[in-house]
Amino acid sequence: AVQLVESGGGLVQPGGSLRLSCAASGFPFSWSAMSWVRQPPGKGLEWVSTIDNRLGRTTTYADSVKGRFTISRDNAKNTLYLQLNSLKTEDTAIYYCATDPQGRTRGQGTQVTVSS
Repeated sequence: AVQLVESGGGLVQPGGSLRLSCAASGFPFSWSAMSWVRQPPGKGLEWVSTIDNRLGRTTTYADSVKGRFTISRDNAKNTLYLQLNSLKTEDTAIYYCATDPQGRTRGQGTQVTVSS
């Protein structure tokens, strides 16, 4: 069965940084494009970023995070990452890694709270 376990969330001040990780198992990770999605308080899921399979040379980002977030992967470790820089209060959300951009198959999530 697909297992996705996110970690690395926390409380950070505006302008700060965090690095999220997602440990994947139960499917051929290196052959799978992967995504991050998030759910702000009281809102629905929104797509954040996607990385292609294998070498991960193609990455795409939502306009709201472009230039601040970086998605990457380590296929040897079956791990997906999201580096969050220059965080804003509106980035507060539960962040999920997912096997599809819609987040239909996702982990349990990790909470990111940006507040002074």
